[in-house]
Parts: sequence; structure tokens; C-alpha cells
Amino acid sequence: MGRQNRSFVVIGLGAFGSVVAAELARFGNRVLGIDKDQRRVAALAEQLSSAVILDATDEGALREAGADRYDVGLVSIGNDLEGNVIAAMNLRLIGVETIWAKAESRTHHRILTKIGVDRVILPGVEMGRHAAQMLNNPAVQDYMALGNGFSVVNLMIPKRLDDRKLSQLNLGAGVTALGIMRGTEHVDLHGDPVLHTNDRVLLLGKRVDLTRFGDRL
Repeated sequence: MGRQNRSFVVIGLGAFGSVVAAELARFGNRVLGIDKDQRRVAALAEQLSSAVILDATDEGALREAGADRYDVGLVSIGNDLEGNVIAAMNLRLIGVETIWAKAESRTHHRILTKIGVDRVILPGVEMGRHAAQMLNNPAVQDYMALGNGFSVVNLMIPKRLDDRKLSQLNLGAGVTALGIMRGTEHVDLHGDPVLHTNDRVLLLGKRVDLTRFGDRL
């Protein structure tokens, strides 16, 4: 069963935001990139579905750009706590369903959580790739690059795969199940175990193989 692509609006195209936006676009998603800096927008214009120059603290400008027609919003404005928070609030006001935001400090993290941001993440270019992996496939709860071409992902079993055997996930060549957790209990991998909703399966593989599996999931 293929993963249905979602659409994303990324506000703030600095080192972190630009990586997330480009990665999500590479996965085949519709991505709107927004920044006040013309150079940043121009640098990504050819990679994204759309890229616009505007101030995301202006709710009307966001609506005019069509940001309300995207499923997921990521606020990645750095060095401007107020702008970051207002942009996140504006995404909520215009009706974007799921909102992620980058925090620069613990205080910033608490503020974003209190205004209803669904997930607060930390900066860094590699963390940008991590965030893109998780945003791209909601079943992927965590992602870690091992540095030798391999990555580990933590996959949460969605309701539609309840009662499937591990073999029925069709992991494919290059992807190996390292373990299964059910709550705090470890599930034995031997004997082709039956999976249940919210089980977490730890998978090892090269990034291209893990992405191919995620797209089929």
C-alpha cells in the first residue's frame, strides 16, 4: 500500500529549513517555501513546488500565498523568537492541521508547546534530514543516521496494519528488523511475530532502501 503524499509549508529557509524543504520535495511532496530573504527563496525556487518572499508574521500574506491549503507547517525561523512564535500562531489561525516548529532554547520550546505546536524540534542540518524523514512518513517516529551509509528508523505500526505478521510488511532487500517493542515489553523476532497497532519496529538499512520501504507502507 503506497503512502499518500502530503503537502508542506516551510517558513524560514535557513540552514535547517532549507534542508527540510529540499528533502521533502525530493521525496515527491508538494512544498511551499517561505522566507523574507530573497536570496534564500531564489536558492530553493527550482527545487520546491513554490517559493515566495513574505513575512510570515503577516496572517493575511500567508493566506494570500495559499499556506492554508497545506497539510503540515514547519516554522524554522531562527534568531527571532517573536517572529517564530507569531508565524506558528498564524499557521494555527489559518487552519493548517499539523504544525512543527524549531526552538532555539528551552524557554522557546515551552512557549511553542503552550501555543499548541504539535512537535517542537531542535536545530541542525542533520536534524533537518531527520525531521524530513519523520514528516514525510507519519509512521516513522525516529530516525538516526549511523554515518556509514546506514540508518536506523523507529516505525510505529499504524492501525491498518494491526494483526499483520512481520513478514507481511515486505521489508524488501536491504532492510532488517532489529527488534519489536510493545509498550515496555520486547517481542521475540523468531517465528514471524504478529504485529499490533502502536508496536514499534526498529529497522536498519541504507537510506534509499528505508525510503523505498516507507513509500510502500
